[in-house]
Amino acid sequence: MINQSISLILFAAGLLAQSNPPYKPGDFQSSNPNYPVRNPFYFEGRVDWNLLKITVPNNAWEFAQRGIYKQDDLEDIPGAIADYRASLSMNSLANGSCQLITAVPAANFGQTSPPPCMFTVRLRLGYLLRESSPDEAIGLFQEVLLIDPLRLGVNALIGETYELIGETAGDSAARANALGKAVAAFQAELALSPVTDQYTQLTGDRANNAHVHWSLARVFSELGQTDKAASELDLYLKASQWHSDTYPWRIDLAKKRLGN
Repeated sequence: MINQSISLILFAAGLLAQSNPPYKPGDFQSSNPNYPVRNPFYFEGRVDWNLLKITVPNNAWEFAQRGIYKQDDLEDIPGAIADYRASLSMNSLANGSCQLITAVPAANFGQTSPPPCMFTVRLRLGYLLRESSPDEAIGLFQEVLLIDPLRLGVNALIGETYELIGETAGDSAARANALGKAVAAFQAELALSPVTDQYTQLTGDRANNAHVHWSLARVFSELGQTDKAASELDLYLKASQWHSDTYPWRIDLAKKRLGN
């Protein structure tokens, strides 16, 4: 009886496989009438460039992918920057070749015209330009926030870039101005992940984002605002209490600076 049941199950599975051939990566359910043709800009993650079998990039997404390949695999930073710039020339708010998506369209989400603005290429190019062209980098990061205002880490990148501007400022006023903007950016990053009473009850955390509190402590110290720097170091220690830190040596340093 058991063998007969197994035979029936296998027979049914065979019929099902014949009527529904297995999904193949890259097929995108082309035979499914309810599955729309995807917009070429829908996927922003990294794809192995060699698997794409693309000889010459033809659109913004393909230039972005080749730029990622040059940056990550070949370490060809000038080549990556050139490809990212080519990608943005085809996916630009300034020339109208992309648009901000603020709500899910009622239909044809994958076929918007112009296509959605991409954030990955802006993030990557901005990161590469932080030291050589910090103002341009900040502009790119700000475009990322227009595309996705809740994306974590972008305000922190803006704050770090303003710090770099402050380091090379020609006078004390310009330096203070840049560092003040860095403070505002870091605080905007913290505002995206507020620590509420419920959050503390669930996690035990009394602060989060240790990296940003450490950065704020550094900036306040550079501005000569020692009380605020100490407050941020205290929040840093609270944030790292249960989660340590990528750079654990900073925990002991923070305790020493606070006299703990």
